[in-house]
Amino acid sequence: MGDYCFDTQAERSAPASRGDLCERCAPEHPVIPPCSPLCHSIHQFAESLGNAMDAKDHCTQDHSEQVAVIAHCLALEVGFSPRRAGDIHIAGHLHDIGKIGLPDCILSKPGRLTEEEWAAVRRHPEIGAQIVAPVKALNGDSGIAAMILHHHERWDGGGYPHGLRARKIPPGARVLAVADALSAMVQDRPYRSGMSIELALDELRSAAGSQLDPDMVAAFLPLAERAFKRQWPRNANEAVALLSRMHAPSPDAVELEEATAR
Repeated sequence: MGDYCFDTQAERSAPASRGDLCERCAPEHPVIPPCSPLCHSIHQFAESLGNAMDAKDHCTQDHSEQVAVIAHCLALEVGFSPRRAGDIHIAGHLHDIGKIGLPDCILSKPGRLTEEEWAAVRRHPEIGAQIVAPVKALNGDSGIAAMILHHHERWDGGGYPHGLRARKIPPGARVLAVADALSAMVQDRPYRSGMSIELALDELRSAAGSQLDPDMVAAFLPLAERAFKRQWPRNANEAVALLSRMHAPSPDAVELEEATAR
């Protein structure tokens, strides 16, 4: 679908269709050398923070890891450079870190949220972006803070926090939105049971062009079909393990595969 290796300014407003993509790759961001010990440590730290967030609610166990791996696979599928895909992987681990500022009674509430509670939930992307903003490696050129801030924007402009529409949404955030939606749909939550992987893929297809970037969904569905051709996954972790085999595995894909085997 093209090459998604963007510089910082282009990435914030870049389109997701082949005709509008840059003709050349922008230089990789220079904050941290790729494959350096520091880069690896940042991935591990992001995973630890994501796990801490998931531990607040047993219903979201493994959610951050699932989003990170799915987003990493999709990013490579649509043509992001490995470095940018790595940034998206980190953002996947941290996308819900802002929920650490929400009371447990809201996160685990089995019934419908009140207007006040829903307003609190809608603030979590901004809280998350504020948490990571002081960390240079997670802000600036990597675009990770922007991905966290905008992962709940909708393609049709009906999302939050800023109501961005279509290509105004950072491409990395559009990738996260697909991964987040899939993981959330198949997980049990206090207010509903998770759906099957097959039904969740149908829901992704239906959400293309309204909630989700249609080009991202169009890229993800064939990827999932190839990944699940021989073995239909029974749960989200198994789906993630199968998807991770389609591209270079993300740092935590092996751990998820081992967890599925247990």
